[in-house]
Amino acid sequence: MNIQIFGRKKCFDTKKAERYFKERKISFQFIDIDIKGLSKGELNSIKKNIPISDLINEKSKEFKSLNLDKIRSTEMKEEILLKNPKLFKSPLVRNGSSATLGYKKEIWDKWE
Repeated sequence: MNIQIFGRKKCFDTKKAERYFKERKISFQFIDIDIKGLSKGELNSIKKNIPISDLINEKSKEFKSLNLDKIRSTEMKEEILLKNPKLFKSPLVRNGSSATLGYKKEIWDKWE
């Protein structure tokens, strides 16, 4: 398994995800989404499993300031997401081509 956790250090669900993999002695790579963000390739891999609209945190300050509620184009939302990583919900957990959003123990159990 090649687990990547894209999250935030202060996010409760990110901490739960890290704990889940640590307890099972599964190695993972933690990426602080606010600092590193996601590459276009990583986003393309994730959006095969999770729609772009689900990845956007509508409660973030950036959502309103960037008027994302008025943008309909998926491609435009994708570009804005790549430039503003604070818009992502967390944690995003990847295992190769599979990906989950949030704490999804029932799906991660199947990855083992």
